Amino acid sequence: MRTSISTNHQVMQRVKVGLVGLAAVILLIGLASAVFSAANRERAAEAAAASKVEVAVNPAVANTITPADPAKEPLAELGVAPTTAEANATSPEAPR
Repeated sequence: MRTSISTNHQVMQRVKVGLVGLAAVILLIGLASAVFSAANRERAAEAAAASKVEVAVNPAVANTITPADPAKEPLAELGVAPTTAEANATSPEAPR
């Protein structure tokens, strides 16, 4: 009977150690997640603040954004589609 009691004690001790280890791993994962999410929020706030400061200091920066060039045709540059000038030149005239 003595071995049964000591075996139960060992089993319970192993279960407790395993649960404590599992809790420690979950705690470390939660802590790491909190640190990384705080760092991401801080980086985003710094980037937003930096862009606002740049525009406030130099208002010409807001006006330097150029729209996309409509004359550029990426498919025509790759040779996949004809340019609009080529398409207009090769298309037959409509009957009048």
